Amino acid sequence: MIRLRASAFGQAYAPSAVDRFGVWLSGHQIRRFVSDFRGKRLADLGCGYQAAFSRTVLDEVDCAVLVDVALADDLKVHPRVRAIEGGLPESLAALPDADFDVVLMVSVLEHLWEPLRALQECRRLLRSGGACLVNVPSWRGKRYLELSAFRLGLSPAEEMDDHKMYYDVPDLWPLLVRAGFAPSAIRCFSHKFGLNTFAVCRVAGAKSGPA
Repeated sequence: MIRLRASAFGQAYAPSAVDRFGVWLSGHQIRRFVSDFRGKRLADLGCGYQAAFSRTVLDEVDCAVLVDVALADDLKVHPRVRAIEGGLPESLAALPDADFDVVLMVSVLEHLWEPLRALQECRRLLRSGGACLVNVPSWRGKRYLELSAFRLGLSPAEEMDDHKMYYDVPDLWPLLVRAGFAPSAIRCFSHKFGLNTFAVCRVAGAKSGPA
């Protein structure tokens, strides 16, 4: 039987220093490739209860669609936020095609039973010139994440127990191609000291450099 998440990241606990550092590193990579969020339509899929990164750009974006199984109350009433509480990828079906400039799936894919379907939804949601940014833990990262969670108690064990897969570049890149992204428009590489894999996927009309 498929076990669905009952709570969002950070809903029932305060993220640890290790978690916050990981969020900061991911945010740094995002801003490398999307340098300006002004006027953009953003979809942050599996954003976490507090939507830590998206909060930093809410004053810039035209709108932000935030999706997770639960979201903080203040996000749900923010004038630039459309909040969707539910699982992935099924919660995305109601969103229109080609409606977003930026789609984020940061530390989410490893939790999903249907990663390909989720990435296909990311591709569907992007408009011409848009970019999808994906961050996932690598197989090397698995060792350190489990040490932190199960032995040292520095990260929530329930998050590691919810992982379905880890991704090195040879694991993630073919999924992105199968999802509909052109190989020439994919940049996929190791980061966070080799503990994570990051991908930037663009669609026709995108610039070759930072957005």
